[in-house]
Amino acid sequence: MSAMLVRRERPADLEAIRRVHREAFTAPEPGAEPVEVALLDGLRADGSLIEPCCLVAEVEGEIVGHVAVSLGTVDGVPRLVGLGPIGVLPEWQGRGIGSALMHATLAAADAADIEGVVLLGHESYYPRFGFEPAVPQGIMPPDPSWPDANFLLRPLTAWGSPRGQFRYAPAFERL
Repeated sequence: MSAMLVRRERPADLEAIRRVHREAFTAPEPGAEPVEVALLDGLRADGSLIEPCCLVAEVEGEIVGHVAVSLGTVDGVPRLVGLGPIGVLPEWQGRGIGSALMHATLAAADAADIEGVVLLGHESYYPRFGFEPAVPQGIMPPDPSWPDANFLLRPLTAWGSPRGQFRYAPAFERL
C-alpha cells in the first residue's frame, strides 16, 4: 500500500466522504442512501460535527476512509462526544485504515480536552482502542433497549467522571 495520510476533512472532500459511507454501508432498500450518509448530512447541516476530530484517510490523493465525531451531552451538559459513522471503502478494508482513523480521532479529541468518546459498536472490536462498556462508568445510553455490551465509552485525559444519560446530536434522533 502506498503511504496513507490521515488528515482533517475539508469542504472539498464532502462528495468523496459521502461516497465512502455510501459504499461502506448497506442501504435500507435498493436505490436508497445508507442511513450513515443521511446522518452525516444531518450532522453537517446542524453544525454538530466537531471539525478537528472529523478525519479522512487518503491514499494517492483518493479518500478511502472517514470518521465523524459530533456533539453529545450528559444530562444536557456537553461533556462527551459521539463517534460515528466511521467507514472505509470496501476495497481498502482490512488494511489498518479504520484503526488509523480511530487512533487519530481519539488523539484529536484528547488534544481538544474532550472528556470522553461514546459509540454504539461491536463489543469485541472497540476495546482495542480503550473503549469499555459505558453503563458501569455511570453513562446511560439514550435508548434503554441498547445492550450494555455495545454502548461503549473511551475516557480521555480530561475525564471528569460525568454521570447521567448520554444524548447524541439531534441528527441521530431524527433517523
